[in-house]
Amino acid sequence: MGRRKKLINNTDIPQHQIEAIARCIMPDILAFYESEEGQREFAEWKKQREMEKQESKTE
Repeated sequence: MGRRKKLINNTDIPQHQIEAIARCIMPDILAFYESEEGQREFAEWKKQREMEKQESKTE
């Protein structure tokens, strides 16, 4: 049986409200990242992150 990860909520927003909002927007997030535009933006983000990582190593 797997353990549940302890949630960190440092806001005044109740956890059940955060989860309800997440359930509402999750399908849209998944659809975006499955789309051609989302795939392209994600690849650009990964490339930018890798460049920043390389820059920090050279400093």
